[in-house]
Amino acid sequence: MSEEHYLELCENPVQFEHASSVNNVFFDEANKQVFAVRSGGATGVVVKGPEDKCSVAFRMDDKGEVKCIKFSIGNKILAVQRTSKSVDFINFIPDYPHTEFTQECKPHKNASVLGIHDWINWNEDSSLSSQIKGIRVFPDKRSLKLLKSQSINVNWYQYCPETAVILLSTTVQGNVLQPFAFRNGTMSKMSKFEIELPVVPKPSKLILSERDIAMASIYGQLFVMYLKHHSRTANSPCAEVVLYYLPREGTCKKTHVLRLNTTGKFALNIVDNLVVVHHQSSQTSLIFDIKLKEPDCTVNTHQPVLPARSIHPYRIPLTGPAVVPSQPPVPCQLYSSSWSVFQPDIIISASEGYLWYLQVKLPPTVNLLQDKGKLMDFLLRRRDCKMVILSVCSQILEGGEKGSLPVVATVFDKLNQVYKEYLEAEQSYTVAMESGPSRGSAAQKRPVRTQAVIDQSDMYTHVLSSFTEKKGVSHKFIIAVLMEYIRSLNQFQITVQHYLYELVIKTLVQHNLFYMLHQFLQYHVLSDSKPLACLLLSLESTYPPAHQLSLDMLKRLSTANDEIVEVLLSKQQVLGALRFIRSVGAHDNVSSRKFLDAARQTEDQMLFYTVFRSFQQRNQRLRGNPAFNLGEHCEEHVVHFKQLFGDQALMKASTV
Repeated sequence: MSEEHYLELCENPVQFEHASSVNNVFFDEANKQVFAVRSGGATGVVVKGPEDKCSVAFRMDDKGEVKCIKFSIGNKILAVQRTSKSVDFINFIPDYPHTEFTQECKPHKNASVLGIHDWINWNEDSSLSSQIKGIRVFPDKRSLKLLKSQSINVNWYQYCPETAVILLSTTVQGNVLQPFAFRNGTMSKMSKFEIELPVVPKPSKLILSERDIAMASIYGQLFVMYLKHHSRTANSPCAEVVLYYLPREGTCKKTHVLRLNTTGKFALNIVDNLVVVHHQSSQTSLIFDIKLKEPDCTVNTHQPVLPARSIHPYRIPLTGPAVVPSQPPVPCQLYSSSWSVFQPDIIISASEGYLWYLQVKLPPTVNLLQDKGKLMDFLLRRRDCKMVILSVCSQILEGGEKGSLPVVATVFDKLNQVYKEYLEAEQSYTVAMESGPSRGSAAQKRPVRTQAVIDQSDMYTHVLSSFTEKKGVSHKFIIAVLMEYIRSLNQFQITVQHYLYELVIKTLVQHNLFYMLHQFLQYHVLSDSKPLACLLLSLESTYPPAHQLSLDMLKRLSTANDEIVEVLLSKQQVLGALRFIRSVGAHDNVSSRKFLDAARQTEDQMLFYTVFRSFQQRNQRLRGNPAFNLGEHCEEHVVHFKQLFGDQALMKASTV
């Protein structure tokens, strides 16, 4: 069963003192900090964050029960709310005196402070009441300045620190939501929108509560998620999650509906751009991917990507002086009623003193999602996906999961589409850098190579090379797979690397399919390259026509003249090499010694005579003298020529 748990709690949670009668626990979504406040702060406040540098401990005066406590960014200003009418600010800035000053909730006497959020930087905070206020803190002057305010009736609110957008619930039923955006020190009012409530008779009281709403960024876009519970008398009483896309400009619109297919209590997380829905009564979770949708739909309806599964069991190690070293950890109660869920991926158990980050495990999803095309779409959008994708490719090709070629082609096309998009982005960046920044345009960022980019080297190393050596697999299927991958690369106009062609050739030779090799080369199914030509040369002893095929390929390359000469000379085809360099107009520049060495090694006297006289004639034509220059190092060949044919056979310098 452990192989089917695709969700897990992180191995290294943030630990803090659990909630008790003397210890209150608070969480700050922006800084991801947990505050353990003992006795109103008089006996200590311990702040724990995701990193050790975020942790701090201090004491403060006990002025009553703490309702809310948060640090500004950088732990420089502490905001403490003890009453519904005021907020205290305490300075933690180095080089400033440790001071405390209070902001009262004015001007409306009926207003109440609902929350505090640092929305710009260390010296600017906002408090939320029947007014939304932007307040600047001046710690050196122990003063506050009201930057901007908006008067509005508020039932409850949600805040998204990643996007600095706050969402206010207004009206009697609570379903008219007013968002505000904070950017560059300004607060702007966004277009309000209405949540579609289920049909309820006589809606005379607050229906939409903050427990039914969450805000989070998914695939870089801000969404408002509404947990919609239908009445039991409805045709479909099952709950659903409705997603509203909230742009910075323009109106909010309903875009996605996630079918939960059950009823009960739910909680929402966002993990790796997946919507995770926890169901308390069944102690299971569902995941949804809003990118897996029908194209060109105004509102997309989604079913869970995978079957419902529980979070992987987690064990809590025992601590304290009475703990025996060999005592095993105790199981953590998953989906406990004491759990609190925060966006995007945080689960807190105040009763046990743990903060976890929820994580997705990709390997279990492979066997749970049978549609390989859909599985590939799902995996390509995840962070740590490369090795899982490569293992899926191997599974499709090998063993009992040998897929049909259409499935293989679909998978290759999906991989190469992402690969091509990255190559184009990299090329655009390179061109932009070479041309320099243009006036009025923002600096272009270098594209990030994610794990979803599976290049040819990855496929060759982890999938194709081992696949070609697999026993018990039809060689026809092996060759078809290799050619299918090459076809996909060509379809996306990606230059095929020579080692893939070499893999094809070696596979064909291994199975004595020389006729197919000849056809692939003759019809240019395998693109010309110097490494490929050299491989063909090495096959001459096994397949003699490979020598001529190699030469033909080198000639077609037109940049491999030196390689062709070396090949011909190595085969003692000295006259053929001479004819070739004359045909390409390179006779005047080649090394005479190289050809004379090759001719002498053949032990063919007439061949040596012909080559020697050929280069004498070249010298006469170029310099007016048939003799070789000292720099050509041909003295020993001149001596050898004299020994064979006598001095009279040497060409004499002609006089004009």
